[in-house]
Amino acid sequence: MKVSSWGKTDIGLARDHNEDSFLINASLGLYLVADGMGGHAGGEVASRLTVEVVERELAKLHETAPEIFRGEAPNGALRSALERAVKEASREVFERSAADPLLHGMGTTLSGILLHGGSAWIAHVGDSRVYLLRDGRITLLTEDHSLVQEQMKAGILTPEEARHSHLRNIITRSVGFEASVPVDIREEPIQEGDLFLLCSDGLSNLVEDDEILEFAESQPPELLPSTLIELANARGGDDNITALVVAIE
Repeated sequence: MKVSSWGKTDIGLARDHNEDSFLINASLGLYLVADGMGGHAGGEVASRLTVEVVERELAKLHETAPEIFRGEAPNGALRSALERAVKEASREVFERSAADPLLHGMGTTLSGILLHGGSAWIAHVGDSRVYLLRDGRITLLTEDHSLVQEQMKAGILTPEEARHSHLRNIITRSVGFEASVPVDIREEPIQEGDLFLLCSDGLSNLVEDDEILEFAESQPPELLPSTLIELANARGGDDNITALVVAIE
């Protein structure tokens, strides 16, 4: 299957710098979105370092253990490789934070997919998101690691109350805030016509899921990142906004 991808990030209308980072590495089949936090410089450093480390670790493995990417390794090898890459990123961000007082306490979300064979391997930490658009439906493939998500699961907040909660930006898990972090990994079988959207919460907080689906069905996929970012900015653009689209053609 042919894979095409398009990504865009925007500072938004309320921030003076962009702490989001994204990565497209078609040769590895690796696509990442990270939303950093931690002081004026920390968030930008954390998100950029995280996508660089994950890319580096998987590229190194592609060279030293290509059998994993050819499907010749034991079951679970690719899952473990992806998890180890994210954990290595967390370790390096944490150590960088500890070594530089200006970066102390920095961290980042990370949501990404690694395409391999007939599957998309999804890695997730934080509240950036991965959506799958298929057959006229949109499905959220990640679960936010956030305080409001925990409150919804406990029945304290409704989804509508969570969307407008002043606590919605508090996340409960991030890459680099501690030396090690639990990583959600899942395998999603892919099929022709699938469209994946990876985005930071600067987009998902301001654009509804059904709106994403509507735009995805009414325009070419290469226009979707810009269209969704423009819509988020039209609604206030109160955070950095990143959108990355991966199309299975």
